[in-house]
Amino acid sequence: MSAPTPTPRKAFDRLTLPERNFVADALRTETVGGVLLLLAAVAALVWANIPALHDSYESVSHWHVGPASLGLNLSVAHWAADGLLAVFFFVAGIELKRELVAGDLRDPKAAALPVAAALCGMIAPALVYTLTSGAGGGSLAGWAVPTATDIAFALAVLAVIGTSLPSALRAFLLTLAVVDDLFAILIIAVFFTDGLNFAALGGAVAGLVVFWLLLRRRVRGWYVYVPLAVVIWGLMYNSGVHATIAGVAMGLMLRCHREEGEEQSPGERIEHRVRPLSAGLAVPLFALFSAGVAVSGDALAKVFTQPETLGVVLGLVVGKTLGVFGGTWLTSRFTRASLSDDLEWADVFAVATLAGIGFTVSLLIGELAFEDDAAMTDSVKAAVLAGSLIATVLATVLLKIRNARYRRLADEEERDEDQDGVPDVYEQDDPAYHLRMAEILEKKAAEHRRLAREKAAARDALAQVPGGAGDRHDGPA
Repeated sequence: MSAPTPTPRKAFDRLTLPERNFVADALRTETVGGVLLLLAAVAALVWANIPALHDSYESVSHWHVGPASLGLNLSVAHWAADGLLAVFFFVAGIELKRELVAGDLRDPKAAALPVAAALCGMIAPALVYTLTSGAGGGSLAGWAVPTATDIAFALAVLAVIGTSLPSALRAFLLTLAVVDDLFAILIIAVFFTDGLNFAALGGAVAGLVVFWLLLRRRVRGWYVYVPLAVVIWGLMYNSGVHATIAGVAMGLMLRCHREEGEEQSPGERIEHRVRPLSAGLAVPLFALFSAGVAVSGDALAKVFTQPETLGVVLGLVVGKTLGVFGGTWLTSRFTRASLSDDLEWADVFAVATLAGIGFTVSLLIGELAFEDDAAMTDSVKAAVLAGSLIATVLATVLLKIRNARYRRLADEEERDEDQDGVPDVYEQDDPAYHLRMAEILEKKAAEHRRLAREKAAARDALAQVPGGAGDRHDGPA
């Protein structure tokens, strides 16, 4: 007897029901975070561009607070970038760990697609920036600015506009954004670390070892971990390595697989508690003190005339889209992965445009890349905002076009005729489902036969009554 032929692997094929539910929950959460992030960015622009309020924005942003003896006498804007974003990266670390142990990244074949797309989606924008800025005689220091995708904004747009797109496309963007965050973290750690303080770095590493040992010994209690996390963060900041790396490291250490008797793993439980703090406070406050750039006709004109800022805009809008789409196509072309029969490449291109929304991490890298040039920092921030806005508009148009096509398919995926709480599409291989459907259809058939007999009997009785409907003539008397 010959072995069964393996089913060819399909890119963006239908998700399992648990993974689909996880993606839906993540989208709901990220939608709220994206809206808050947008409101904070708008508030920052209004605050910084109203003449009567501009000075107060600058004063608050540059007001210093913190213990100088510990090297932590930082401005409010600095606290937001290095302190609050550590919370965001802590959650990103947990998301990455979950993908590695329980999500798409667990399977190397499944991981190849989002990893390749994320890599190409970072290489292409860096090349576009380098070529654009280099051709115009500009600085190459900002090559990393357009490489990052803002997960909150991108998923918020997808959740609002692409309501009927297949859940596999949503999962692809979610996984790609998580991998994108990982590479952005590596870029920050490798290229924006100067003058290492090995004593502080050693202390941070020792603190991380203690953190890991406490987790291994099942020690519980926020009053143990929160003070330790603050100490690790402070040491990491003073080491010269960007302090957000501490958040990522601690997030990756959390256990994200469930053991017997557990409803949630520690990683899931902590992420559920910390994510509102990240999405509702940390990231919006960072946006409030990072997006406040002066917007005028001259400033907007410079965005499209300066080589550095034009490189950022083109990197986000053109480089990101072509990189993510090209990486996906190349992976499907040269591996066993192929596009699902239910999708078209236009769908992938529409989702790829969302990757051009670079906000949180792009603003952070812009600050680090041009740390000694305040004017260029503001110009690069304006370019990030402009590029993200263009990408958002483009993605919205494309997604609305593609979304209309999938409304009918989405209704089909949600259909649950046997009323067991599980969509019928996930039960096609279950004999019990087909027996339930047979029973339901037999009842419906019996009901229709009963109604047919009643209607036939009523019609015959009416026809037999003298002067009834059967003998009445509608012509003139």
